[in-house]
Amino acid sequence: MSSSFPLYRKYINNKSYFKVLSPSVFEEVQVTGRFYTEHRFEAKILPDRNFIADMIAAEGPSWEEISEEEFSDFLSECRSKRKKPV
Repeated sequence: MSSSFPLYRKYINNKSYFKVLSPSVFEEVQVTGRFYTEHRFEAKILPDRNFIADMIAAEGPSWEEISEEEFSDFLSECRSKRKKPV
């Protein structure tokens, strides 16, 4: 398991991209229809820390490791082609 942050992940459905900043903090860019959201999440309880640990390990069928460039491209595309919900 890599401990060099940030790490980049996405769900295999290509709807959520993640920038993992530490074992307890990540940023997510999520697409829903023609809208997108950006948010920062900080784990405060064990289940949330376990979720981030799973993301870091990228084990199982849900996660795919991606590059910083892929994350940045997705974020740029969202910002230019989609709207934030009101």
